[in-house]
Amino acid sequence: MEAPVSRSVVEAFFHAYASRDPAKIAPFIHDDAEWMIVGPIDLFRFCGQRHGKAAVVDLFENVVPGILHVTGFDTEILLVDGDRAASFSRVTAIHRDSGRTISYRCSHFLRFRHDTVIEFRSVIDSFDAAEQMLGHHIDLSPEASAPLAVLAE
Repeated sequence: MEAPVSRSVVEAFFHAYASRDPAKIAPFIHDDAEWMIVGPIDLFRFCGQRHGKAAVVDLFENVVPGILHVTGFDTEILLVDGDRAASFSRVTAIHRDSGRTISYRCSHFLRFRHDTVIEFRSVIDSFDAAEQMLGHHIDLSPEASAPLAVLAE
């Protein structure tokens, strides 16, 4: 286990993360960061895996702003233990293509090294977010034909 991270460092990271400002986030990202957001990559291009600080900064400079204008990020639960932290949060954003306001929950699991994020894992409630971005319910009932085809609409 790495040296413990202080709660104040974790809170400062999440404050920077909530700002979505790459200049505020960058100092908290380790040069060798492993960053992964679990979700449907075809619908949410910001999902997937990124390696290194430059890729993470690009995520906040270009990828996310091209899809969402984040208007709110509220951390409901924050746990810090040793070199790790976990959170449960709500994201509110405006989908750039449709103008729809979406709000979804996500969890984050982080590992810190020298007060920087070396490992980031996020899981979003992507089904809920997908329905909101698409603007309709996704029918997964047995009676529905080709339920995944709804995502292509």
